[in-house]
Amino acid sequence: MQANTEWFHQAGWGVFFHYLTEPAASAAAWNRRVNGFDTEHFAGQLAEVHAPYCFFTIGQNSGHFCAPNAVYDGYVGRVPSLCSERDLIADLYTALAAHGISLLVYLPSGAPAWDKQAMDRLDWRWGLDIPWPDGGGKPTNERLALFQERWEKVIAEWSLRWGDKVRGWWFDGCYFADAMYRSPEPPNFYTFAAAAKAGNPQSLVAFNPGVFTPVFSLTPAEDYTAGEIAEAFPTCPGRWVSGAQYHVLSYLGERWSGGEPRFTSELAAAYTSYLCSRGGVMTWDLPIAEDGTIAPQYMRQLAAIDQAMTKQH
Repeated sequence: MQANTEWFHQAGWGVFFHYLTEPAASAAAWNRRVNGFDTEHFAGQLAEVHAPYCFFTIGQNSGHFCAPNAVYDGYVGRVPSLCSERDLIADLYTALAAHGISLLVYLPSGAPAWDKQAMDRLDWRWGLDIPWPDGGGKPTNERLALFQERWEKVIAEWSLRWGDKVRGWWFDGCYFADAMYRSPEPPNFYTFAAAAKAGNPQSLVAFNPGVFTPVFSLTPAEDYTAGEIAEAFPTCPGRWVSGAQYHVLSYLGERWSGGEPRFTSELAAAYTSYLCSRGGVMTWDLPIAEDGTIAPQYMRQLAAIDQAMTKQH
């Protein structure tokens, strides 16, 4: 099932954006925000620094998503829907493709953790020894097969909608791999990956187990390592880890998608260059404004990374 990661390996580096809102935001407010995103300006900024690819959040724990999904709405039953009317992912593809920039997407592996209605209707429960975000509920090590089946249908709906416009998926929160995904019977990691690849069999898929160093591959069903790191920056063992393309994801700011740069441009550029020289791929998360603008201090860092990578090649 593994897809060809050569293009990702050759790209070497790219960017990652969390585009989120507060759980209390109304459907109307969310639609105004999504409609105000300037995809042309956003793509133009990434083109200035020659970013080869871009990860973009479809949605996360608030329950707001930046693209329509009839399957999700059918399960959750909220009117008006918190899925935006605008398909921002499709519009991002159009703008990015004009500059030769590949688009990949981010989605949690569970239902929105701050949306009780979505959790109930999708049959999702937070698992094992990690408390619910609101402090309530009981930990569980259930397989949650019904949830998995429903979530795979939601993912497949988006994948079929976008087809080969989306070249990869990064699934967060796969903390309960043994309980949920390693069964030889479906649903499992393989059906999860197949749902993401429904519209593009060559789409790359990674499943994130959390912050770990050294970086490892969670399952043979993934094409590249999720590679989430925070304070410790690992050495790169080479291009492959258990058959998956070695990939690392971290943040340029003080935290995920926020704050001022925590590194000098020289350090960010040097680590990116080092990782790629050993066969790895480096993705940097950075903040983004509501309209899609990237702040000047981060544009300077991306320009430094671009310059270092140009010299390397």
